[in-house]
Amino acid sequence: MKKLVLIAVIALVSFAANAQAKITFKSDTVDYGEIAKGSDGVRVFEFTNTGDAPLIVSDVKSSCGCTVPKKPEGPVAAGASGKIEVKYDTNRVGPIRKTVTVYSNADEPIKALKIKGEVLKDASVLEKTK
Repeated sequence: MKKLVLIAVIALVSFAANAQAKITFKSDTVDYGEIAKGSDGVRVFEFTNTGDAPLIVSDVKSSCGCTVPKKPEGPVAAGASGKIEVKYDTNRVGPIRKTVTVYSNADEPIKALKIKGEVLKDASVLEKTK
C-alpha cells in the first residue's frame, strides 16, 4: 500500500512539474503608423495562454517614461486570452521606437514587445492657409 501511495505522489508531482503556462501574442509589434500630435496613444497587445497552467503576468515595463504599459489583473487561465494596454505620449513629435518587456511565469519568462510609428508635427497657421 505504501508503494502505491508513493507512486501516486510521484506521478502527481511529475504531472504538476510538466504543467507550464505559455504566452502567445497575436503580434509582438504594434505599428501606430503616422499619427497626429495629441491623438489617442492607447494600443493593445492581445495574447492567449496556450499552455496548460494559469499564466501570471508579474510585471510589464517600458524602455521609456513616454510609454505606459498596463498589465492584466490576476492570472489568465489555460486557453484564455488577455491584453496588455500600452499608452504612448503622442505629444512627443517624431519617430516611435520603444520596447515593452513582459515578465511572467510562462515557458519564456521575459518577452520583448515593440511599438513603432511616427507622431507628425502640427501644421502651422501659415501652412494651413496655403
